[in-house]
Amino acid sequence: MTAGSAVGDLGPMTAAASIAGGFTESERRHILDRACAAVGLDSSGARLLRGHTNAVILLAGKPVVVKIARRGSQLADVARTVTLVRWLMSVGFPTVSLLPVDQPVVVDQHAVTFWTYLPQPSDPVAAAQLAGPLYALHSLTPPLALPAHDNVRAIRRSISAITHLPTPTVNFLSGCADRLECELQEIDFDRQPGIIQGDPQHRNALHTQAGVVLCDWDTVSLGQPEWDLVTVEIHCRRFGHGSRHYERFAEAYGWDVMRWPGYNTLARIRELRMITTNARKVGHTPGSLEEVKRRIEGVRRGDTELRWRIL
Repeated sequence: MTAGSAVGDLGPMTAAASIAGGFTESERRHILDRACAAVGLDSSGARLLRGHTNAVILLAGKPVVVKIARRGSQLADVARTVTLVRWLMSVGFPTVSLLPVDQPVVVDQHAVTFWTYLPQPSDPVAAAQLAGPLYALHSLTPPLALPAHDNVRAIRRSISAITHLPTPTVNFLSGCADRLECELQEIDFDRQPGIIQGDPQHRNALHTQAGVVLCDWDTVSLGQPEWDLVTVEIHCRRFGHGSRHYERFAEAYGWDVMRWPGYNTLARIRELRMITTNARKVGHTPGSLEEVKRRIEGVRRGDTELRWRIL
């Protein structure tokens, strides 16, 4: 599992390793050692896979990924995710598996979870392979209360925490949020609300011998499936996968969000959330500021085809 992404091998330490998940290397090591000891695992030789959001660590001796929730995460949120994933596993839903240990483990008020490590081929999951699992997810009735999906609220929360952009730029982002919130109030949704993954994309799914499984359940919520569908479309368009990738996804899912009248508004809101989330995290992700600025300038120009670099 990556930092809010897939459970796969993403290579050696990154430049941001020292502050992965908001933790220094020594803090991260302390939490990892204690959490692993609590469930009988050996943490020696472990290495960081990703640290953009959560600190995601691969153990050396067993095919286990340890996820230290980002600093400030609510313990109740992580516990809810564990409960949901266990239920998904029990009903045979294609999800990455939690280890059969008592979790989350809490170390100094930080939540730690343990997942099965799935080595991945070089080719990422194709968009069309997301269609079946997402359709199945959108058809499920959750066994527990989930938070309501609210992109606008998330955008405003991120904007309030931005520290590395000039005030006029932050004001521009806030103005975009205001206009899009007004547009959203006029939208008539087509699909039935239900469980949504919140951030379905190529890197939040994994290959297995039996097919594709979803992972990264941090953003799971109750909401309109249109939000998940537009997220897949954005990733195909913005990150170089191409329009045919999305077309195959829509064909496999059986409904094309781009043909729906609310598509343009939802796409702009979802893209604004992606931009503001990364803008908020700039301090923990050295080198990302220029890409954030480039995306914002693309929004100013109305450039819907600008290719984004993955952060």
